Amino acid sequence: MAKKKSGAPRRPEAREAQPAAAGSTLKELLSAETLQKLKAHADSIKEEDRKQAEEKRAAEAEAKRAEEKRLDGDFGHLLDNSRLDWKSFK
Repeated sequence: MAKKKSGAPRRPEAREAQPAAAGSTLKELLSAETLQKLKAHADSIKEEDRKQAEEKRAAEAEAKRAEEKRLDGDFGHLLDNSRLDWKSFK
């Protein structure tokens, strides 16, 4: 087994050398024009995702309606899924 090297403890001197940059946020560092572009791009991406989700939901609903219509014409399916309690229809 190898011996552990004992060195000087690590100090966060590099972090202390730039105190002004440490307190800055990305919003403060970027220009207003760049922020507007980023916000517009994010909004457009969200809108595209919303449209795709809506189209997907509509396609799934249409597929479900088509499947139900197909099964309504299938006599075997209707027999399997019909209620057998004919007394309620008298």
